[in-house]
Amino acid sequence: MLIFIFKIIYLQPIFYHIMKRPFKIFSARSSRKIALAICKAYGTELGDETVIEFSDGEFEPSFDESIRGADIFLVQSTMPPADNLMELLLMIDAARRASAYKINAVIPYFGYARQDKKGKPRVPIGAKLIANLLTSAGVDRVLTMDLHADQIQGFFDIPVDHLYSSSVFIPYIQSLNLPNLTIASPDMGGSNRANTYAKFLNSEIVVCYKHREKANEVGKMLLIGDVEGKDVVLVDDMVDTAGTLTKAAEVMIESGANSVRAICTHGVFSGPAYERIDKSPLIEIAVTDTIPKDHKSNKVNIISIADLFASSIEAVLQNESISKHYLR
Repeated sequence: MLIFIFKIIYLQPIFYHIMKRPFKIFSARSSRKIALAICKAYGTELGDETVIEFSDGEFEPSFDESIRGADIFLVQSTMPPADNLMELLLMIDAARRASAYKINAVIPYFGYARQDKKGKPRVPIGAKLIANLLTSAGVDRVLTMDLHADQIQGFFDIPVDHLYSSSVFIPYIQSLNLPNLTIASPDMGGSNRANTYAKFLNSEIVVCYKHREKANEVGKMLLIGDVEGKDVVLVDDMVDTAGTLTKAAEVMIESGANSVRAICTHGVFSGPAYERIDKSPLIEIAVTDTIPKDHKSNKVNIISIADLFASSIEAVLQNESISKHYLR
């Protein structure tokens, strides 16, 4: 009995401390806007950190408050330039050396994900290398969205929470009230994604078959399915130079489609992307804010995923299931 009373009196403060473990959200420089939106959605403040820049371009991030024993979440998309990835790695290392309890990397856009296999001899598997770098730096968990290839989760030996933008895009598509909705994939690789949307929305599905002459250039495209009189929504995980999407939109209109829109999780928008979109028959292209951009086309519509990541962070902290929050 005395032992039991001793445990209650002396161990209760320890249990209370564990239950109330502090958590903090920090951001690298390029993802500060989405990090602030996540903090606002969660109802907390963004942590204080600074980055010292040297004259040769080298930089050193620093946490300006104690993170000892805290669950911390570092928000940073790893799109080019490589400094974005390097800054995240340095922040992870700094957090580990500052005795953070758990280090969670929140990577809305996981760069180098297109390098998920050897497509030809003597090339790297970049996505696996990034996974190794993050793990070696000391990260305990990764939260990311719509990986270009689902198998990248297997490149990690730590938990990876893979979120899906369908949670925000499906309500958006429903809000359009399109009378003859048809979901389309701009290539064969995205057919599973398009099929998921089609099943949930109880719509028809069509798929484009494309042949690339070289990277970022579509040689020819064929349509599998009927779009006559349909309101088509093209679904893809990213838009880079927009060659595939705009070509698919042209094929849809030539095949009798009533209208064509596109939804893409990650708006990379490189090279001639905006010019192609403006000249294309696309009515609009909806993207999330995983990649910070000042968009140069009125056809681009931004849908925030801040609430999605905020609820995921809460689930992680409360040891709750994340899958119940998302449509897939």
